[in-house]
Amino acid sequence: MTLVRKDRTYRGKPTHSYELDGQKVQGVTTLLSKGLPKPALPPWAARTVAEYVADNPDAVRQILDTMGRESIVGALKGVPWDKRDEAAARGTDIHDLAERIIHGEEVAVPEHLAGYVQGYVDWLDAWDVEMHATEMVVGRRPSQGVPGYAGTFDADVTMGAGDLAGKRGLLDWKTSKGVYGENGLQLAAYANADFYLDADGVEQPMPAYDFLGVVHITPTGTDLYVVQDPAAAWRIFRHVAYVATQVEAIKSQISSPTPTPQGVHA
Repeated sequence: MTLVRKDRTYRGKPTHSYELDGQKVQGVTTLLSKGLPKPALPPWAARTVAEYVADNPDAVRQILDTMGRESIVGALKGVPWDKRDEAAARGTDIHDLAERIIHGEEVAVPEHLAGYVQGYVDWLDAWDVEMHATEMVVGRRPSQGVPGYAGTFDADVTMGAGDLAGKRGLLDWKTSKGVYGENGLQLAAYANADFYLDADGVEQPMPAYDFLGVVHITPTGTDLYVVQDPAAAWRIFRHVAYVATQVEAIKSQISSPTPTPQGVHA
């Protein structure tokens, strides 16, 4: 098998990595994380801590009364990441249910996920979605300045109704608060992979897709967002991926302090 996805648990959370032709390669989302600025992240983290303090005065007071300075700082600075991990766990559960449902399985839905699942089922029915494959592992070897990479997208489908009737799409489920431009870069990277792995782990040429889309699953309903310019998204992804591979080189661009000359007189 030329491409291997290795699933594991790290600090109690599921994660994965890829090896292509025996060498570790980065995932699409890793390249985007390293190469694309996240200007919204600091304000989000600050707001999350502020909201926790405002919403939990008794717990915060107990932290202040019983902990030392370092423990207080550690407890409060971890609030955004606890919230992120909670959302990630919920997203994983929804992804698992979505995959089983699209395969026609009957599932037991936890009450706190009922709104997500009902909206998703209604969306599948409205678009009359025909599923070809789910959890498709794809890879691309280094070429033309693009680093090798791998990834897994959620579904290969054909739509049976609406404006996209008869169109084949590459889809990814998202349960985040919103849908963002970088999601389009992610989808373009998947679509421009060299191959996908079939059920036997054999490389197969990527299908031709009529559209790339994000299926946004929320507590109040599910919506489809289509990438407006896949060619532009692919071009931008290539630039982002290059920057991601140059992170260490960027760090090394400045030397250590240059010694100040001694004994020089005006």
